[in-house]
Amino acid sequence: MKVLMTNIKKGEVKVAVESNDDLWYLSTLIEPNDLVSGRTLRKMKLGSAEKESVRKSVFMKIKAEKIEFSKTTNSLRVLGTIVEGPEDVSKGSHHSFSIEIGTRININKQKWLSYQIDRLKEAAQSKLPKILICVFDREESFFALMTRTGYRLLSKIKGDVAKKAVDTKPKGGFYEKIIKQLEDYDKRHKLDRIIIASPAFWKEELMKVLKNSDLKKKIIQASCSSADESAITEVLKRDETKEALKLERTSKEIKAVELLLQEISKNAKAVYGLKETKKAAELGAVETLLITDNLIQKYRQENKFEILDQIMKSVDNARGKIMIILGDHEGGKKLKGLGGIAGLLRFQLSY
Repeated sequence: MKVLMTNIKKGEVKVAVESNDDLWYLSTLIEPNDLVSGRTLRKMKLGSAEKESVRKSVFMKIKAEKIEFSKTTNSLRVLGTIVEGPEDVSKGSHHSFSIEIGTRININKQKWLSYQIDRLKEAAQSKLPKILICVFDREESFFALMTRTGYRLLSKIKGDVAKKAVDTKPKGGFYEKIIKQLEDYDKRHKLDRIIIASPAFWKEELMKVLKNSDLKKKIIQASCSSADESAITEVLKRDETKEALKLERTSKEIKAVELLLQEISKNAKAVYGLKETKKAAELGAVETLLITDNLIQKYRQENKFEILDQIMKSVDNARGKIMIILGDHEGGKKLKGLGGIAGLLRFQLSY
């Protein structure tokens, strides 16, 4: 995301959308009652003819009421009432902004919270490492590209394997196929790092076959307990990948949820669930608030977002951190099982 202008004192930010990841960031930044403005398409009547109309590009400012984001289609719509627009458009009537790659919009808030400013800076980072993860054994290999919002599965390859227990090595140049795929993805995506992971000794066997010295320099080896898609999430938590993934949101989020689970298991400095987290936030005890983007979306749809908004403001006012956790990866799913909201505490509470 490109930040074109900021005036935090006046509550105004102007951004340009450059990728699908930016749409997700904006879906967590734009809130009900924010003023959103920019050029947008609006159906306009032609003269006095009621049935004849045309979609024209006009400047519009709306007061946001609903924010609709779809991860499957990467679409973002902001629905609200018009506060500023062309003379022939009634103020107070409804309009929806369809935000996509190339869109430039202004967002005006009464107050930008510190976590929102941090999230804006994170979205505006010019470069995140391009990391490919390959998990494999002698039968299958999976290839996934890391994104800011998790990972995207690219492909998988089946190997020609002898089923006899005595013959443990893959046949038909399986390692060569994996290497060829790695080289293709490296060329296509200009990768910074490649993480290869396998159970047992398969990764060491593949490295013996690999002759490409430039590719070798990018590879980090890791271990995993299986060779399927779930192993990709497992690899994210491995110490071997810490350096390569240190800028990746997904890795940080999974580790934060794991720390939360550790504290819960010790009955120590953690709370979870809406009721208990709200209490802790009001007491100024929450050092880090964890909340899934799915819960935020759900409460917006049910017109109950004000409850979460108050919790986040309480944490922000007490100089706590707020982490919006993507609900699709393993960490997000575990947090969802705890009610979608939890807090790591500064001190243990006793009720």
